[in-house]
Formats: sequence, structure tokens, C-alpha cells
Amino acid sequence: VTLADVRRNVASREFTVVDARSAGRFAGEAPEPRPIPSGHIRGSFNVPFTDLLQDGFFKSPAELAAAFERAGVDARADDLVVSCGTGVTACVLALALAVCGNDAVRLYDGSWSEWAVQDGAEILNGGEGVGRAAP
Repeated sequence: VTLADVRRNVASREFTVVDARSAGRFAGEAPEPRPIPSGHIRGSFNVPFTDLLQDGFFKSPAELAAAFERAGVDARADDLVVSCGTGVTACVLALALAVCGNDAVRLYDGSWSEWAVQDGAEILNGGEGVGRAAP
């Protein structure tokens, strides 16, 4: 999906954005690795990609689905869009969702590095603007 799609989605909630960055970056409590502010998009959910891995491999499908569920995300929903810092680690979420049986996942490849630098970007911190509390 594009930046324009995500902008429209903040109001329409046509799809659910799931962010793969660390909880600290998502909450605006830890710095980004590039010179942009940390935080998140209104209504997005956080599932850090590292929560899906153990010893360099994916956890079991049941554990993957549970990680999404803890964050308030239905792993089988057909409206999921994954995001991260630059569109790379979001692909870990997409693959984990495929392991859970969801092949309808889309990617916002501009991700946080595009969102955070746009003119008038709404940047939320903490639990503010999150559909449900992230873990």
C-alpha cells in the first residue's frame, strides 16, 4: 500500500496496520536508527518481529498466532498491512502470517521512515491512538 492509502486509512480504518518495530520505537520511548522521530501511526498495532523468532527460527504456528492475538491482531484477518522502519522486517511479519495461513497480507513499504518525515505527520507515542493496547 502507499502513503496515500495509509493517510486515508487513519480515518477510514479500511485495513489494520501491524508494525514490526520494537515496542520502544513504536511507543516513542526508544530512538530510531535514522534521524527521525519514533512513535506510531494512529490505529496501528505492534508485533515486534523478534517476538516471533526463537534461536533464529519461527516459533510454532500456534505461538505465532498467539503473539498476534496478544497485540489485538487476528492473524487470519484479510485486512492486514505490515509495516516497520523501512519495509524490510515487516516481511518477517508477512511470512509469519503466511505460516498462520494468511496469504492476503499487504506491505506498506514506505513504512515509518516515510510516514515520520511527511509534512504534518501525526506521530503518536505510548498507547495513544492504538486500536488496543500493545504488549
